[in-house]
Amino acid sequence: MAGIQSPKMDTKLPVYMNLEEIQKLFRSLEQDERPLSLRNEAMFKLLGTTGMRRQELIDLTWQQIDLYNETILVYGKGKKERLLPLHSMMIPLLKKYKASLLEHQTHPLEPVLNTFHKFLFHSSNKCNQA
Repeated sequence: MAGIQSPKMDTKLPVYMNLEEIQKLFRSLEQDERPLSLRNEAMFKLLGTTGMRRQELIDLTWQQIDLYNETILVYGKGKKERLLPLHSMMIPLLKKYKASLLEHQTHPLEPVLNTFHKFLFHSSNKCNQA
């Protein structure tokens, strides 16, 4: 029917991890020795320490990370630029992760978490539905 708006549905607030849960996750990631452990640790620590959005993490390239000034330039919603501070714990982790990659994977325009794309966009993955 024209001109009649449907009622707004209640939206639930997101549930966040508390500091203790985040620290437990970080410790677990640090002890993991599987092949993608460095990538996973960098991924979750970037999300946890910068507050960047999932899509900003997916689109992140090496060119956007400034280790010297400890900042990350992200392109958010509507192509808006945001400059995020990079936590000091991330500097050695990102250097170690980058050193573990093949040369072509560290090109400035290459996605930082290049193997992460398949994980997020796989249709059966619940993370894709967030």
